[in-house]
Amino acid sequence: MLRAESQDLVHNNRAFQNMLVNGVDVEYRGQDGETVYDKVWLFDFAKPAENEFLAVNQFTVIEDGNTRRPDIILFVNGLPLVVIELKRPDEDSRFEDDEIIWDAYKQLQTYKREIPGLFRYNAFLLISDGQDAMAGTITSNREWFVPWKTIDGKKIADFKIPPMEVLLRGMCKPEILLDLTRHFIVFEDDHGKVIKKLARYHQYHAVNRAVEKTKLACMPDGDRKCGVVWHTQGSGKSLSMIFYAGKLALELDNPTIVVLTDRNDLDGQLFDNFARCSEILRQQPVQAESRAHLRELLSVASGGIVFTTIQKFSPESEEGKFPILSERRNIIVIADEAHRSQYGFDAKFREREVEGEKVTEISYGFAKHMRDALPNAPFIGFTGTPIELNDRSTPAVFGDYIDIYDIEQAVNDGVTVRIFYESRLSKLDLVKEARETLDADFSQITRDWDLYEAEKLKSRWSRLEAVVGSKDNLKKLAADIVSHFEKRLEDAMDGKGMIVCMTRQMCVDLYNEIIALRPEWHDDDDLRGQIKVIMTGSAADDEPLQPHIRNKGRRMKIRDRMQDPNDPLKLVIVCDMWLTGFDAPCLHTMYFLKWLQGHNLMQAIARVNRVFRDKPGGLIVDYVGLLYDLKYAMANYTRNGGRGNPADYKDQAVALMLEKYEIVQDLFYGFDYMRIFSASPKEKLGIVREGADFILSLGRTEDERAQEKKRLIQHVTELSKAFALSVPDPEAERIRDELAYFQAVKAILVKLERRPAKSKYEMNSAIKELVSKSITTEEIIDVFDAVGIKKPEISILSEEFLAEVRDLPQKNLAYEVLKKTALRRDKDQISQKFDSG
Repeated sequence: MLRAESQDLVHNNRAFQNMLVNGVDVEYRGQDGETVYDKVWLFDFAKPAENEFLAVNQFTVIEDGNTRRPDIILFVNGLPLVVIELKRPDEDSRFEDDEIIWDAYKQLQTYKREIPGLFRYNAFLLISDGQDAMAGTITSNREWFVPWKTIDGKKIADFKIPPMEVLLRGMCKPEILLDLTRHFIVFEDDHGKVIKKLARYHQYHAVNRAVEKTKLACMPDGDRKCGVVWHTQGSGKSLSMIFYAGKLALELDNPTIVVLTDRNDLDGQLFDNFARCSEILRQQPVQAESRAHLRELLSVASGGIVFTTIQKFSPESEEGKFPILSERRNIIVIADEAHRSQYGFDAKFREREVEGEKVTEISYGFAKHMRDALPNAPFIGFTGTPIELNDRSTPAVFGDYIDIYDIEQAVNDGVTVRIFYESRLSKLDLVKEARETLDADFSQITRDWDLYEAEKLKSRWSRLEAVVGSKDNLKKLAADIVSHFEKRLEDAMDGKGMIVCMTRQMCVDLYNEIIALRPEWHDDDDLRGQIKVIMTGSAADDEPLQPHIRNKGRRMKIRDRMQDPNDPLKLVIVCDMWLTGFDAPCLHTMYFLKWLQGHNLMQAIARVNRVFRDKPGGLIVDYVGLLYDLKYAMANYTRNGGRGNPADYKDQAVALMLEKYEIVQDLFYGFDYMRIFSASPKEKLGIVREGADFILSLGRTEDERAQEKKRLIQHVTELSKAFALSVPDPEAERIRDELAYFQAVKAILVKLERRPAKSKYEMNSAIKELVSKSITTEEIIDVFDAVGIKKPEISILSEEFLAEVRDLPQKNLAYEVLKKTALRRDKDQISQKFDSG
């Protein structure tokens, strides 16, 4: 233990940490003469009071002719575990007040060079100037020395308590000191450099609370819902998951830990994080490559850390439900970004083709499949954005909040930097010739769509694609982005930028416009050049996209370049990739040419909130009008700190659900829809359509039929919402499949309100061409000019078509299909013709 393995301080410190937390392997001869292999433990972690704790002031250390006396060293069982350096201002001090504490930091760097033997045994370092106090490790730069803000872990310490007292009582209490040392320090291999990381106060207390909640959830009478940890993006959520998994591996009886994500790229990113910190996990994580591989990995008796996407928890096409993989209670499921809609219990009827014939089957949310596969496994969620107030699926699956660490607290603690917003919207002007024909041209393109759908398209194209997608505007945007970003770099803001576009084609078009302005930024070599497009694709994509389509290995090389502040790569253009899970602290500017909302927007903008050197903050540049959605997302993010209790109204929700269930049942009085659950897949499709026809038959006139449709749609919608509030209550389980049938009937009736139309691709292509010809961009300013559209008209039905429809078996349903394509002025005439048949 006293012999250094290397000349490298970090290597030696890492080796000692391994001996400290895992014991020192020894061998000796027993009384029978046989060799005994055993472990010697340096600390008694189970009984902190059995250890010897000593704080020494001005302890003298002599090494290689250097004599140094650190201010305070904390010894545990004779090992120098913590080094504390203190500085105070005096009348002759040449430092500004906020620089005094960094003199203590510099002093520690000198100690590391001159007496490195002292730091071989170091757990962490503390510095203070009397006003501020911070903690870091032997590899921490200035920006990663951060305060400890709580003593008891329940609330932020009162301002009147000196920060050094908070830090000492919060970190150096014997049981906390040993806990931090054993469970909350990792060494991470990052691009050939080893970084030692120490948990921050919010991570430490959140993980310990999560472990205790998990123990309760695993008990025979536990509810299997551990809760949700909401730690804002950039505050170390992934590292918290690693600390949690590492401590859980020791606290429980060799559990199997399943880590879930909802996208392949996130699965890979999170897996890489865990793999780099495998020492604290005491095992290597494994990625499930397929559904079959997942089933194989989860069929073990104990142990293992398995990464998988949630989509692998779906049954094979011939399976009615996902098979049980294990009934153990010590399989722990960790879900990343647990608020997303994929983690649902809902059931839906869906149509698919089997041997050329359409059949109907019930499909369920992934939460049900996970519960089927692992019926006794506790679930815990980690998220960087809060649960929406109307989201009841997340607490139903995972439980309530365990811990919250939001943007404001992270910025105040110096864990993240502030994000600033700049609006640079485009003013549009119509080409003179287009002003006279635009309404008519748009009406012609959307002639088969009703007013509601046409208005949606009008809003979309006048507000977004019209501004961003036209060729003239892309030229203006490219010039503005280049000018803006170069000025950012000139203003001593050395770093990187990211441009977010709506489509992959737009990414490529913008790239071409930018390199036309700055040809020296382009290079075909992935390892050279100042700008790259990041996207996936295939050989089937259009030729202009092909040079930018890269496999995972090539994208990883560009990622490494983007994360390296010294690499000449300065800008990347993305569509969907790198908006979550991508971490490049030197990234300081994002240009949005894409509209995002809710947690997707919050996750994207957090790419620029990482702490990096003297970076004062990140900047969001808005070209598409994100301000309202940003304000709304922020309001939801900070509203009441996210501390509302979604479970308060569970009983009322169940009662409301049963009330709505009875109402919908009554609407089907006289129709036996229950036979669908014993019918063949082919018969089920017919029974759903028969149900829709039955609802329409309740009305004798067109107005009455419309009213029956409206009643069914309204009550099924209300029942669905009440159901979402109630799961996983037994009453909700009882009506789940019936609700799926009601929703399938509702879906048919809703479709009757829509008119047949061109495909989305055809529609958007036609409108894009129209808009590109009609719009010229004057300049980048703060407001849009909107484009108005008249209501489209629909053609008259032929007599031949009327005759064909009369013979359909579900006559009422057939009439509704017919009516949705009819002109309003001919509606009465068509009704008479149809009824007379």
